Amino acid sequence: MAIIFYIPGALRSFTGGRSRVDLETSATTLFDALQALSAACPGIRDRVLTEQGLIREQVNVFVGTEDVRYTGGLATPIIPGSEISIVPAISGG
Repeated sequence: MAIIFYIPGALRSFTGGRSRVDLETSATTLFDALQALSAACPGIRDRVLTEQGLIREQVNVFVGTEDVRYTGGLATPIIPGSEISIVPAISGG
């Protein structure tokens, strides 16, 4: 079973315009899943992770409905069929 990524409009240029990317991968953590996404969609990694390999402040990542900042970050467990959403943070004033 695949892992499903939901991609925001700002990053779809890296996915050939797709809003959803299904990957067959043996990833067991969010970090592994993001590595698989990066291999399939070159360039997306640098928009999601910093040079130090951390999730960028202006990017929220959810596994299912859970914000990974509260479930272990990049060590968040992934199982087959997981749905991962990459969501740009919204700021304003």
